Amino acid sequence: MTAVTVALDAMGGDRAPAEICAGAAAAVEPGVLEVLLFGDEQAIRSAFGGRVPTGVTVEHTSEVIDFEEDPAVAVRAKPDSSLVATCRAVRDGRAAAAVSAGSTGAMVTASTVTIRRLPGVVRPALASVFPSAGGPLTVLDCGANADCTAEMLVQFAHMGSCFAADVLGVDDPTVGLLTIGEEPGKGNQLARDAYGLLAATPGLRFVGNVEGRDLLGDKVNVIVTDGFTGNVALKTAEGTAREMAKQIRAAAMGSPVSMVGGLLMRGATRKVKRRFDPETYGGAFLLGLSGISVVGHGSSSRVAVANACRLAAEGVRHDICGHVAARLAR
Repeated sequence: MTAVTVALDAMGGDRAPAEICAGAAAAVEPGVLEVLLFGDEQAIRSAFGGRVPTGVTVEHTSEVIDFEEDPAVAVRAKPDSSLVATCRAVRDGRAAAAVSAGSTGAMVTASTVTIRRLPGVVRPALASVFPSAGGPLTVLDCGANADCTAEMLVQFAHMGSCFAADVLGVDDPTVGLLTIGEEPGKGNQLARDAYGLLAATPGLRFVGNVEGRDLLGDKVNVIVTDGFTGNVALKTAEGTAREMAKQIRAAAMGSPVSMVGGLLMRGATRKVKRRFDPETYGGAFLLGLSGISVVGHGSSSRVAVANACRLAAEGVRHDICGHVAARLAR
């Protein structure tokens, strides 16, 4: 097996560089998955305790893009930032995938202008994986494009279907359109227009409209929507899961009897937690590019960073970019 090199932004994220470096160390497998780490070399080496793991290569960059900066301006003004250098490594063929937990807007912008779109792609889309009851559910767009056309949603459906089949191993994935009712006429003008196009598009297993309550269910394998709605849905699902876990823990500690019950249920609750943990996949794939770009949460832990690197490597091994290009060409 040929080693997959993942370029990783060491300075991106709320917990950088310590958690990013720890995630790189956890993900790396010399000869299988190797990491090209960009950022302040002194800070990175300090995070590693002075000893860089085998399979990790450090390259110094002098700039950092902050979350508060305007993405388009920052990408142009800071060419030696760790985030831009990470994307440039993919463009130059030094890495097969780019991963950052930094500014989502900056990563989308840098990836689009540096790695570039596949022929025919109107806009790349952020595809997030929801750990739903029916297995991994791909939702896109989750924040790259606040305003979309119906034609873009059709492209998203094709890209999401490729991702679900290739990377997540879903056999012949089904596609749903996120709106406010199951009937074909429900939703705003975008939803109504997109429904007609999706229903008439060959090569898609389009099953109709889905609602917000289906995000954690087992109705479909891929859900398409505009980036504004998708991002709200993503944050709502994550917040709900996090708050429910807190409430369950609090209830389990409420009395001696409930504490005993909590101990007896510990194994089962851990399984559920692992299944619905948003860090399982580590980040969102930016689909529609000629190379692989994965955007992690700003609060990513070392577990999320390692999983994002592994997810990116899976995309490389399954040639997701080539399959998306071929499908859109058809």
